[in-house]
Order: sequence, then structure tokens, then C-alpha cells
Amino acid sequence: MVTSNTAAIVLLLAASLDYFIGDPWNWPHPVRVMGWLISRFTQLVIKYWYQKWQARLAGIGLGVGLIIGSGAVGWLIVQGASWINSGLGVALESILLASCFAGRSLRAAAEDVLQPLTTGDLEQTRSRLGQYVGRDTEKLTEPEILRAVLETVAENATDGVMAPLFYAIVGAFVPVVGSAPFALAYKAASTLDSMIGYRQEPYTDLGCFSAQLEDILTWLPCRLTVVTLALLSGKPFAVWQLCYRDAPQDPSPNSGWSECTYAAILGVQLGGTNWYQGVAKQKPLLGDPVHLITTDKITHALQLTRYCFLVWLAITITPWVIVKIGTII
Repeated sequence: MVTSNTAAIVLLLAASLDYFIGDPWNWPHPVRVMGWLISRFTQLVIKYWYQKWQARLAGIGLGVGLIIGSGAVGWLIVQGASWINSGLGVALESILLASCFAGRSLRAAAEDVLQPLTTGDLEQTRSRLGQYVGRDTEKLTEPEILRAVLETVAENATDGVMAPLFYAIVGAFVPVVGSAPFALAYKAASTLDSMIGYRQEPYTDLGCFSAQLEDILTWLPCRLTVVTLALLSGKPFAVWQLCYRDAPQDPSPNSGWSECTYAAILGVQLGGTNWYQGVAKQKPLLGDPVHLITTDKITHALQLTRYCFLVWLAITITPWVIVKIGTII
């Protein structure tokens, strides 16, 4: 259990900030800084380092440097603020940690895409969806749009919400470091994977290390998320059997499990043909098409993610609360 007052307060404040405020538009955000650094470094590598071994070495340096550097910078910010005032340190660590949680951002993105769909404006819906996904959206039908939104919600539930919380909880048990540095380090790994972790040029060699490392870092929180969601569904064995049947077909060791869990709980089927820059890519089918994908299903998926987040938070914080109440009594 979390025994540190500061660790427990930071987790609670960060969760509250993400739920009620999220990421205010145009505010400085750690991920934007990470993205800028990755982009600049990638341009230099592509321009000057032509050899395969050079790109691989640069990718390792970028991955290790950004992940450790992000955690270290977060730690220095918190320590510097705490040196000035302990309350300021708690406030800044809570803000940094909240920036690692994407619960409200994920919900807002889904609602942003679905809003014009309620009025039948497919063109606007496709345009908004294109801001959040990598696939081609210009010709998507309504069922394909709904599938794309649900797949995005299901995949990002793990690497955007639950995995950062997992590493924040781990950091809460390491008083010298704290929650924010651990979560920021994971966020750096996730950002690296999303930007350069592709099996195609010019990222094949440069992003190889980052993609593999992110898979490793996400493996445990992904499986814990699957177990938690399966228990919340009330049909854990059925969910697990379906995931065991379909999830290994996905080339990703984590996103297939995450998406298949939501498909199993909601009784829908994900996967199929996606288009990327005019090239068709066949994704494995996950789940059984018992029901059609609707906006209600997407809303249910977002609720499941929120409940899963709250369960992990409660398991971490509740023993500390009980101890504090006991000391008062």
C-alpha cells in the first residue's frame, strides 16, 4: 500500500485534474516537448546517418536518452519546487502526473468525432477522425467510422490511460523518485513508439529499439487491464477465452489484447480492412459480431476505462486512507 502522504495526495490530485480539467488546449505539455525533440532528432538521422547500424545506434541513444531524460527532468522540477515549498512541489508533481493521463482527452476526442455524426455530417466526421488516427478516413462509411473510434478508444485505454497509471503507482512506492518521473518516462517510451515505431522506412532501424521497448513496458499493465476489465464485465472466463482465441493473431503483443477485451465485453467485432496512404492493410478480426458498433457501445467502452482506472486507484489509495482514519480514531 502507499504509505506516503505525498504519494497518495499526488495520485488523487492528478486523477482529479485529468477527470475535471484534462489538458487545456495550447497549454505547455510534456508530450509536445517530447514530440519536438523526437522530430528534430529524426530529421538529423535521416539527413546525415545513412548506414543501417548508424540508424539503429541513433535509435537506441534516442530511446534511452529521452526516456531517462524525461524522468530526470520531471524529478528535478518536482525537487526544485519542493525545495522552495512543499505544497508547490505537490502541486507541480500532480500537474505533471495529470498530463500523463489521457482519460479526459480520449473521451473528448471520441465525442469530437461522434458529434457531427449525430447530424449525419459524414464529411465533417471523417475530417475530425483524420486528426486522431493514422488510417485514411476520406471514404469511410458510418460503420467503419464507428469501428475506427472504438478501436482507438480500446487501444489507447491501455497505453494512454492504464499504463501511465501503472507506472505512477510503481513510482508511488519509490519515495526518492515519485509518481510523476516514472509516468513521464513511460510517456516518453509511448511517444517514441507512436512517432517512429514503424516497420517501414525511414523508421525501420531508427524506431526498432523504441518499438520493442514500449512493447515490453506495456506488456504487464496491458494484461492487468485485461484482467480488471474482464472482472468488471461479470463474465471474466468468456472474455479471457475470446481474447486467448483472437488477440495473439494481432502483430502487436498489446494492442490486440486491449482491443479484443473491449470487443468481447461489448459483443462486437473489431479489425478488418484499413487503408493507409492508399494501401490496404488487413487487420485480424477480434471478437464476435453479436452486436453492431454504435455510439452507445463507444460510450460504454469509455465508462469501462474510467471504472478500471478508479479500481486501480482505489486499490492503491484505500489502505492508506484506512490507516490514516485509524490513526485519527
